[in-house]
Amino acid sequence: MPTERPPRVQRALRLATGTALCLATSFGLGLPIPFIAPVLCLLLLATLNRALPFKAGVVLALTAMLTTGVGLLLIPILRYYPFSGVLLIGASLFLAFRFGLRGGNNLIVTFLVIGLTMISSAGVADFDLAAMVIGALVKGLLLAVIVLALSHWLFPEPINAPSPPPPPVLPDEEVGRVALRATLIVLPTFLLALIDPASYLPIILKAVSLGQQSSTTTTRHAGRELVGSTLLGGLLAILFWCALSLFVHLWMFFLWMLLFGLIVARKLYALNPTRLSPGFWLNSLITLIILLGQSVQDSAAGKDVYTAFAVRMDLFIAVTLYACLMVHLLDQRQPNNAQGLT
Repeated sequence: MPTERPPRVQRALRLATGTALCLATSFGLGLPIPFIAPVLCLLLLATLNRALPFKAGVVLALTAMLTTGVGLLLIPILRYYPFSGVLLIGASLFLAFRFGLRGGNNLIVTFLVIGLTMISSAGVADFDLAAMVIGALVKGLLLAVIVLALSHWLFPEPINAPSPPPPPVLPDEEVGRVALRATLIVLPTFLLALIDPASYLPIILKAVSLGQQSSTTTTRHAGRELVGSTLLGGLLAILFWCALSLFVHLWMFFLWMLLFGLIVARKLYALNPTRLSPGFWLNSLITLIILLGQSVQDSAAGKDVYTAFAVRMDLFIAVTLYACLMVHLLDQRQPNNAQGLT
């Protein structure tokens, strides 16, 4: 019986199967920005051990639409008062990350940050592009919620499974510094997206992931956690692309994603224990999906996939190294401030 499996086995199977199914369905249906749906599904599967009720799914979709729609309100400010607009978005990013660090819902924080950065930068170039990104997010989220329910039906959580412990909450004196660190990680990619939204929107999604991952990363482990997960995600994307090239078909897309998802999920849920944190493996899988999804879209559009991948991977590494720099700089300042107070 499936329910007789240990909870961690069920969760690993559920995460890999749900992510692969959402990826194949999103590309099969031809959704706009199709890699967004599996990224959202992965986040839902990793954070929720119960399926969302129908009403909760609809409320979540409406919340996503409203929070990302905030970016539409900022478009006139960015067009006519760019300096003030950037400052306003920087302050809003800080408040959003601080809300999450004080126990707020991480999904809402993600949608807020996406709305403040991706939607507003896209809208400065073309309002229709911003509306398309919002539509892609809402459609992707609805698909992710449906796949979440199906995954829980296929691999239900054992009745007697213990509830996961709540995430640790940072001390109040640390919240502001970590929120500032996350803001400084995301803000430069937002400025790049203002120059060329079509090229840099996926980089914003990566920066958002890094900003949230950095909240649990210390200076000592910054290189391993941030750079290591980015490099591993890029390596997995290369291996995935080579494997998919042997026989290009939607079913093979699903099966290869299922295999790679199972490999990473075993590490994430400590079925094969490692010294690396769950955030490392989750960020690696997110990086894989973003890079792979962009490469598939480049191939469909007739672009040079390998050149585009190399450029995108270089940008990912540059953003990650910058994130490590912010972690080091702000963490080095902290002891000095503490000594000054004492």
